[in-house]
Amino acid sequence: MRYQGTVYRPPSEAGSLLIQATLGCPHNQCRFCSMYKGVPFRIRLLKDILEDLDLALDRYGPRVRTLFLPDGNTIVMKTSSLVPILEHARRNFPGLERVTVYGSARFINRKDAAELKDLAEAGLGRVHMGLESGDDPTLALMKKGATAAESIAAGQKIRAAGLELSAYYLVGLGGRTRFREHARASARALNEMAPEFIRLRTYYPTEGAPLFEDMSAGRFEIPGPYEALEELRLLVSGLRAETMVLSDHISNYLNISGRIPRDREDMLAEIDAAMNMEAERFERTLYHL
Repeated sequence: MRYQGTVYRPPSEAGSLLIQATLGCPHNQCRFCSMYKGVPFRIRLLKDILEDLDLALDRYGPRVRTLFLPDGNTIVMKTSSLVPILEHARRNFPGLERVTVYGSARFINRKDAAELKDLAEAGLGRVHMGLESGDDPTLALMKKGATAAESIAAGQKIRAAGLELSAYYLVGLGGRTRFREHARASARALNEMAPEFIRLRTYYPTEGAPLFEDMSAGRFEIPGPYEALEELRLLVSGLRAETMVLSDHISNYLNISGRIPRDREDMLAEIDAAMNMEAERFERTLYHL
């Protein structure tokens, strides 16, 4: 396979075959993100993508079970190009159980219901979508490129097409001044989207992200550990949709996972226990700093 630049994939795709379909991100304006900076967005030639699938067959044989198609927002590709890729992958790997892509609301909403169903029928199984926040002021400040309503619509379109939705929530994106509004509005949005998975990420600006400069200059403050846990508690308390919450990332202070609504009370009790810890013990037991 022929990779270009840094290839990013969700932790849940750690065991997946990675075949680049696009390079960079077509939006690439999110103020919290340092990925793909300086990388002009482009869609790879269809023949090159199909050739890489053949190279993967030669390298790994037909037993590949999961496939992820980087880079950012591969859902932006024309359906007429994505369908042949999905069909070719299924021919090469008859036991393929899951094919996934990144897709943000702005680009999901460009496709109509029929196109999304065509993708599902061709073999696409899951879309990883960065909700990040359901709070419109936070989304606008971060230049996410979509409102909460647009994200809800995109998530509902994905579910209606028979695709799994894996939605990402960024703990701390509202900063110290808006973390409560950020949590409550995000819970409301996620309830309407009803994704199969809600994946938690605790945000910390990294060099290269515009928000890193704001933090360095004192214009943006991220919530401290206990504030982050309070925010997480507000989010979990507000969730009503049947979904699986996963803390599958090293960034999180608390490794908390569970199915909503079944496990909500146990999850809240675990958060409360962490919030009641003394700071020294909190750090020592690595709830994760």
